[in-house]
Amino acid sequence: MPDLSKIYLFRMTHIGNIPHILECGITHISSANANKNYIPIGDPSLISNRNSFLMPNGKTLGQYIPFYFGVRMPMLYVIQHGYNGVSTTKAEEIVYCITNVQQVISHNLPFVFTDGHAVDNFSSFYHASQIPLVDSILDTNAIHAKYWKDENDLDLKRRKEAEFLVEADLPPTTIIGWVVYNEKAKTRLLEMGIADSNILIDSESYF
Repeated sequence: MPDLSKIYLFRMTHIGNIPHILECGITHISSANANKNYIPIGDPSLISNRNSFLMPNGKTLGQYIPFYFGVRMPMLYVIQHGYNGVSTTKAEEIVYCITNVQQVISHNLPFVFTDGHAVDNFSSFYHASQIPLVDSILDTNAIHAKYWKDENDLDLKRRKEAEFLVEADLPPTTIIGWVVYNEKAKTRLLEMGIADSNILIDSESYF
């Protein structure tokens, strides 16, 4: 059985959303506690696709809050550079909210996970009961790869983007830390009341 407290989960958000997360947690758009002033940073077309994408359990991806198992994902590259019609967001305005699988389980939050990008037909979905097998299901080398273009492995990008999908709102107590790009971003989090010990500056987690 893997140590589920060591399987970290990362969700990117705009730094302007942090005060709401500190108060209400990471919430669904349809939640009673949803952030009415939410600042989006993602790809609107992909979000729309996820809202209609049917999963094997009959639910849509849009009903779940997605997390990655690592950092420096292709979507972050798109967000930082403003590709595919996505508005450019500076690295210092993007924060990683970090939790882990054990936190999700301890809070009795329903979840599923995938071995690749969730909307890719080559990806498979796994039930919560299969989480003990997560080490053999995920390609951790792909997830932690710095780059994802490899002419000898055209499936690398899909596997890197494996997802952990939570069906319920995540309360603030599930968040164990934050990653930011620079000192300026850290100062903003400190001003919001986040403890210094819970903030990591890591420019290598960005592009």
